[in-house]
Amino acid sequence: MTGVWALLGAVLVVALVGVLLKRRDGRVRTTAGARPELPGPVRDLLVPGTPVTLLQVSTSFCAACRRAGALLGDLADRTEGLRHVELDVTDLPEVAKALGVLRAPTTLALDASGAELLRVGGVPEPNALTAALRPHLPGPNG
Repeated sequence: MTGVWALLGAVLVVALVGVLLKRRDGRVRTTAGARPELPGPVRDLLVPGTPVTLLQVSTSFCAACRRAGALLGDLADRTEGLRHVELDVTDLPEVAKALGVLRAPTTLALDASGAELLRVGGVPEPNALTAALRPHLPGPNG
C-alpha cells in the first residue's frame, strides 16, 4: 500500500510542476536595464540603428522553436523598427549561459545598444509581446 501512495504522490508532484511550467510558458518578463556583456555571436547579429531586435535563442532539436520563429518573423515583418534574428546555441552552450537562457526557445528583446528590454521563455503570446514592445518602437504606436 505504501507503493501506491508513493506513486500517487509522485504523479501529483509531476502534475503540479507541469501546471506551473505551462502557466509561465510564453509570458513576457520585463528586464529593462539589464546590460550584461553580450557574447560575440550575439553582437554580430545586431544591426546599428535598429530600435529593437528580437533575438530568438534556439536549438536544432527544438520543435517549439519553429513555431516561435514563424510568429516572431511575421511580427517583425509587420512592425516598423523591429527585427527578428535566430541564434542556434546547440553548439554554443557558453552563449546560452552568458545570456542566462535555460530553455529553448527563449526570446530576448534588445535595444539598439544591446541592452535587454524583455524576455520570453517558450513561444511568445503575440498580443502580450506586441504590447510590451510598443513603448520601445518608433512611430505613433511607440
